[in-house]
Amino acid sequence: MPRILAVDDEPNIVRLIQVNLERDGYTVETANNGAQALAKIRQSRPDLLVSDVMMPEMDGFELLANIRRDPMLADLPVIMLTAKAQDRDVMEGYTRGADMYLTKPFNPMELKQFVKRILASASEDSDGRFNL
Repeated sequence: MPRILAVDDEPNIVRLIQVNLERDGYTVETANNGAQALAKIRQSRPDLLVSDVMMPEMDGFELLANIRRDPMLADLPVIMLTAKAQDRDVMEGYTRGADMYLTKPFNPMELKQFVKRILASASEDSDGRFNL
């Protein structure tokens, strides 16, 4: 089953993500800031990252930049999940390499659909099949 790393400095948000994705059978690990998340990713790469933007030590955009610069991690799928909902914030997320950008407050069902879609796409890519 795919492994997902959820990172947010708000424990209630991390728990909400974890509970909802574990109900669908995913293994979910957690981190409470970008620096901790990056260390966990480098130690044991997950199949998908769900990350907040505004966090202490290393924000989500810095985390994303570190991932995209690392050849071993550059293709890691990333969903940004954040309260930064202005158009420029969303565009910055996509420009920096986010695969999806979901704003808070969020619908857990929508997050689950994003996760399912991204993991299916990543699986098709690794099988060498063409997908749109």
